[in-house]
Amino acid sequence: MNALLSARDIEIRFGGVVAADGVALDVFEGDNLAIIGPNGAGKTTFLNICTGYLKPQAGRVTFKGRELLGSSPRAITRLGIARAFQIPQLFAEQTVLENMLLASASRAGRLGMFTRLADIPQRAEAEAILEQVGCSDVKDRVASELPEGKRKLVDIALALALKPAVLLMDEPTSGVASSEKFAIMDTLIGALRAQKVTSVFVEHDMEMVSRYANRVAVWSSGRIQKEGPPDEVLTDPEVIRTVIGS
Repeated sequence: MNALLSARDIEIRFGGVVAADGVALDVFEGDNLAIIGPNGAGKTTFLNICTGYLKPQAGRVTFKGRELLGSSPRAITRLGIARAFQIPQLFAEQTVLENMLLASASRAGRLGMFTRLADIPQRAEAEAILEQVGCSDVKDRVASELPEGKRKLVDIALALALKPAVLLMDEPTSGVASSEKFAIMDTLIGALRAQKVTSVFVEHDMEMVSRYANRVAVWSSGRIQKEGPPDEVLTDPEVIRTVIGS
């Protein structure tokens, strides 16, 4: 099976800190790939490389066989790779629906200084995505007023409005109350399946990983320590010792 997104021999250092040391990792169509590891291991750095925010000192990253390194974040998004950040990136003073229309206009190349939101034709499409992520009830609320769980889901909705083939997520439920995490992930994964979007997510909660990932990559000291299905990776004695703990 050919990889949808593929990284080979990735190396990046920040002074004396090695964030990636010859990393090789493949993402296949339909994956929900979780990347786990200790803080500072290089997990978010990898997402930044794949989305054009960082350029490594060595290596290659390809998407559907096309080289990504050297491309801008905007160009990579247009190719089909979207990003959801640990802190939701919303237009705080706009309504949720206005945020969605801005994302849709950006994807269609219609966003400009004189663009009127009322003229953006993707309103029905935006509302359908909000319905999928359980946010249709807040479509007319200003983004800054939303609780954290809804902000996370709206951030995912914005990414889905870009029509990606792959969505990269950095701790999708961080900052959300424990009682809400599973409901949010159930909604999120359901929306990804409905849209047929492959996902990669950085996560520290092993229960979330075991429940929602079909593959796990363990990032440690700039290298992939182990990779495989959750029941195999999360029970590995070395992974338990170095990442999960007792």
